[in-house]
Amino acid sequence: MATAPRKTAILYRMVMDDHFCPWGLRAKHLLESKGFAVEDRHLRTRAEVDAFKAEQGVATTPQTFIDGRRIGGHDDLRRYLGLKVRDPKAVTYTPVIALFACTALLAMAVSYATMATPFTVRAAEWFISFSMVLLAMLKLRDVEGFATMFLGYDLLAQRWVPYGRIYPFAELLAGLLMTAGALTWLSVPIALFIGGIGAVSVFKAVYIDRRTLKCACVGGDSNVPLGFVSLTENLFMIAMALWMLAAPMR
Repeated sequence: MATAPRKTAILYRMVMDDHFCPWGLRAKHLLESKGFAVEDRHLRTRAEVDAFKAEQGVATTPQTFIDGRRIGGHDDLRRYLGLKVRDPKAVTYTPVIALFACTALLAMAVSYATMATPFTVRAAEWFISFSMVLLAMLKLRDVEGFATMFLGYDLLAQRWVPYGRIYPFAELLAGLLMTAGALTWLSVPIALFIGGIGAVSVFKAVYIDRRTLKCACVGGDSNVPLGFVSLTENLFMIAMALWMLAAPMR
């Protein structure tokens, strides 16, 4: 029985000594995974790239052609194939889900390594303290960006602007001390203070004022919507502080 001929696509992409276009390689892989025979045409110099763009009237490469029709770049190709294209401006909970999943697994791994079981009270404590440390790390990637976004809803930062820059360092310090189980007299007040103000601020902005804002919890470039996630971050800090306060001094 004769087999149907493979569909053919022509792909123009940059493959230079000093630049290897990742989107071109992704487009090639996508075409091949969909059963296309790819005529892979490399643009090896800047002059070749500029000439190709001028000839086709396009601003970017790669460019895919199917049945003599220019499809476009990588995202255009995904649309042509009926695949979803990520919207960089769309709100998403993915960064927070990934962070909490990783800290939960890390806490269980450390618990297993030190106590031979992943399911311990200490693992639950580590989950919260590890989360605080990683959330602080994300904020510290761009302190100014975080502080600016934070000003949109935090009640203390709106009255004392430097608090937005201090917050990530305070969260980091509290998380590290709680992880070590050290200096409870210092970590507990810090967590109660920043967690309490944060929880009240988020609750007011989202559930009383009904404002639609982006959450600064994972940094200033976040597309995570303000609401449950940020409230949970602050409630975690409060719960951990109260738990440590109630527990015997370490």
